[in-house]
Amino acid sequence: MNIPFYKFHGTGNDFIMVDNRSNLFSKNDANLIHNLCHRRFGIGADGLILLENSDNPEEDFKMVYFNSDGNQSSMCGNGGRCLVSFSKLLGMIDEKATFGAIDGFHEATISENMVSLKMQDVIATGINEGELFLDTGSPHHILFSDQVGDIDVKHEGATIRYSEKYESYGGTNVNFVQQTGMDTFLVRTYERGVEDETYSCGTGVTAVAIAVNAVGKTSSKTIHLETPGGKLEVSFDENDGVYTNIWLTGPTAKVFKGELEC
Repeated sequence: MNIPFYKFHGTGNDFIMVDNRSNLFSKNDANLIHNLCHRRFGIGADGLILLENSDNPEEDFKMVYFNSDGNQSSMCGNGGRCLVSFSKLLGMIDEKATFGAIDGFHEATISENMVSLKMQDVIATGINEGELFLDTGSPHHILFSDQVGDIDVKHEGATIRYSEKYESYGGTNVNFVQQTGMDTFLVRTYERGVEDETYSCGTGVTAVAIAVNAVGKTSSKTIHLETPGGKLEVSFDENDGVYTNIWLTGPTAKVFKGELEC
């Protein structure tokens, strides 16, 4: 049986996309998903995303996300943005979309290749520069550096990801951050499930944007994030450490189309 797939990326964070509204693709074969995501023996991707029918009449579709290790994972911001582009390609939406993900309901808008995704509200009370950890649909540890380009992200990220401190979360993603302007920050991210640095991480830059505002590194409520894969923007409202109306915005692109032999 051949199943069509598409390859998309959002600022270098790349995904295999499958229209699974007919339930032809098995969600229970972690080895298959891992092999498809392998960059030497498969298609190559940071993760695989299934677009499925939703039981909620307020949602256009449902997002089911797997990391490249083959396991279903927590929310993926760039993956969600790419899924919105995919749904438009399929003719399911025009300029707006609503969908369900593992962390709940999401709204999105799309204009040409730019997609804005509304993230879940975040409480950021009691954090400080020495203890920066936020959950933006996925768990994120944040560290500041004056020379983020010199960091061995894979080694240092893995050390924190597998530390005893984060065992209860199943490990954490790790973001290394350098401020380059009043509201501009460089971000490099180690992603659990990929177990390496990725070119970009949507929930990661969302966590960084909230964190830098919460600890007073910027008073801006529109933060510009530069990742190895490109530029993203996060905007939000804030009241007493509660962050709402959080929007993650950036480009997406279709890379190619193919068929899976399953």
